[in-house]
Amino acid sequence: MNSLLESIKYPQYRRYKNGLSYFKILSPVLCEEIKVVGSKRLTYTIEAKQYPEKVFINDLLLNYTLFADEVTEIDYEAQKTN
Repeated sequence: MNSLLESIKYPQYRRYKNGLSYFKILSPVLCEEIKVVGSKRLTYTIEAKQYPEKVFINDLLLNYTLFADEVTEIDYEAQKTN
């Protein structure tokens, strides 16, 4: 496993730059997503079993600056109550 991934403290929080999805990354293979659809919020769990899912979470952790921003736990949790 990538030593950089091993040094990350979890959870990590990200938001797509367009503000339509928020992520709580729990491990290199597990994250929770809140999708903003109009005034609704849909929550999904992503458990990375296949390579594309693992790459997606890896990108959220390490290569996110072009498509996502870091957010705080407060920002993430606020989306659950909207």
